[in-house]
Amino acid sequence: MDNCEALLKLLLEAVKDKGINTILSENSSEIPVGISNRHVHLSQKDIDSLFGKDYNLMKLKDLSQPGQYACKETVTICGPKGAIEKVRILGPIRSKAQVEVLMGDCIKLGVVPHVRLSGDLSRTSGITLVGPKGSVQIEEGLIVAQRHIHMTPEDAKNLGVCDGDIVSIKFDDLRGGTYSNVAIRANDVSKLECHLDIEEANAMSVNGKSKIIIAK
Repeated sequence: MDNCEALLKLLLEAVKDKGINTILSENSSEIPVGISNRHVHLSQKDIDSLFGKDYNLMKLKDLSQPGQYACKETVTICGPKGAIEKVRILGPIRSKAQVEVLMGDCIKLGVVPHVRLSGDLSRTSGITLVGPKGSVQIEEGLIVAQRHIHMTPEDAKNLGVCDGDIVSIKFDDLRGGTYSNVAIRANDVSKLECHLDIEEANAMSVNGKSKIIIAK
């Protein structure tokens, strides 16, 4: 009996060390995908100019990242060659306006595309925002969002990456492939999710149910 118990203990340890840990590792390597369309972030000063003094944006729904939400309000964005109506405002309020568009939008608007991470707005294109009560001309702040993955520091440790790393990601769907130049954004207030814009997602038939892995 002692020999059987000892053998069983060894088998359980082997499963724990190799089988279960491998399964957990495989599952933890899969990252959900969030797909974004064009949208706008505004300061309170911008909101006052576009919607009236002391106007409060109305929440439409929460987004996947903690504290982020879509608002009921939209604006029109106008460039030298064209305009795009009903561009959704996202909250919360920021200190400076940021307009995130698709690469194809830049052609329609007639602006130079700058692929940047959120908040990196220096020397980017300007744009005019039009609301029901007025307009705002921003000198810079229009970007095409760089592909990125939100995660916590613990997620980063489990995935073998660090905040600021640039990685490649792989899709195994029917039209799958690999995207490079994907930035890691790790902090304590993020939820694990890879963010692509709708053009990037459509190119590989990715949807909200898709999973990606970091290609190493």
